[in-house]
Amino acid sequence: MQEEIRFATFNVCNLAPAGEKLYDNLEPLSPAQYEAKAQWTARQIDLLDADVIGFQEIFSQAALRDVLSRTRHYREAVLAGYDAVDASGRMLPTVALVSRLPLAGPGVAYANFPAGVTLPADGQGADADPCRFARAPLHVQLVLPGGQLTDVVVVHLKSRRPDYRPDDAGDALAYALANLRSLQRRGAEAVALRVLVSELGQSGRPRIVLGDFNDIANAVTTAIVMGAGAPCEAAGHLPEMRARLYDCNAIQLRQDYLRHVGYTNIHDSAYMTIDHILVSEHFHPASPRAIGAVLDVIYLNDHLLLGLPPASDHGQVVARIKLLGNIH
Repeated sequence: MQEEIRFATFNVCNLAPAGEKLYDNLEPLSPAQYEAKAQWTARQIDLLDADVIGFQEIFSQAALRDVLSRTRHYREAVLAGYDAVDASGRMLPTVALVSRLPLAGPGVAYANFPAGVTLPADGQGADADPCRFARAPLHVQLVLPGGQLTDVVVVHLKSRRPDYRPDDAGDALAYALANLRSLQRRGAEAVALRVLVSELGQSGRPRIVLGDFNDIANAVTTAIVMGAGAPCEAAGHLPEMRARLYDCNAIQLRQDYLRHVGYTNIHDSAYMTIDHILVSEHFHPASPRAIGAVLDVIYLNDHLLLGLPPASDHGQVVARIKLLGNIH
C-alpha cells in the first residue's frame, strides 16, 4: 500500500485560452504567451508531484486539460471542475481538482451559501450576490490508499482587492469602505465555508480544505474556516479536536523555526502565506483518531522573486502526509 500521500494547492493566475478577454484592465494572452504559460504551468505541476492538486483561477477546464496533456505525470489523472460565465458570456475564474488517486464520485460545486448565511447589506458591492460564493468551492470524495473515503474541498475566497462602487469618489473614505466591503464578503464566504465543512464532518470522514484563502493563517477569516475556538462537542478524550481543522504548516512533524521561508505571495514588498492546506484531526498526530500525520509542508516560490512572465503570482504549497503505521 502507498505509504505517503501528497496534497498541493496551486493558484495558476488566470489560465485561459489565447485571445479570451477576462478583465477590462487585462489584455488577452497571445498564442505565444499562452504557449509559454501552459508549458511553465505543466512543468510546475510535475515538480509538485502531488497525488492531489487543487487549482484556482481556472477560466477554462479545456485549457487545464491542455496543460495536463503537456505534463509527464498527470496525463492519466482525473480532473474535476466546472466552467462559469457572466451575463455577457465572459469567462469567470473557477477552481478545479486533479487527482492521481481514485474519486468516489463526481465533484460538486457549491454556488450558494448554506441557509442562514448571507452577506451584510452594507457589505454588498455593485455586483455582489449576498447569498452566493464569488467562486464556488468544489467538493470531491477521494479514495485514499487502503480505501478510506476522504472529503476534499478546493476553495478560493474573496481577494483583498478593494470592492469599489460605481459612484465612489476615490478619496480615502471611499478606499476604506471599499476595503471593508471586500473583507465583509471574504468573511461571509468564510462563514459559509465553515458551515459546509462542519456538515461534511458529521460523517466522521477525514476532511482536507485547500486553496487560496486570500489571508494569512492567523487572520479572523481563516480562523473561522478552521473553527478556532469551537466549543467541545461532548465529554471524552480531546473532543474539541473533532470540529476543528488544522493548518498543515502548524502541525507538521518536521518544524524548522530558525529557517522558515514559507510564503506564497508578495504584495507591496510584504511576504505573506495566503494559500493553505487545512486538515481534520485525522491527520493530526495528537488525535486518537489519526490515520496519518503531516510530515512537512513545502513551498515552491522561487519564481516569485525571478519575475518570470509566464509564471503564477502565487507560490505553491505541498503537504506530505505519512499514513498511520508508517510515521517515522
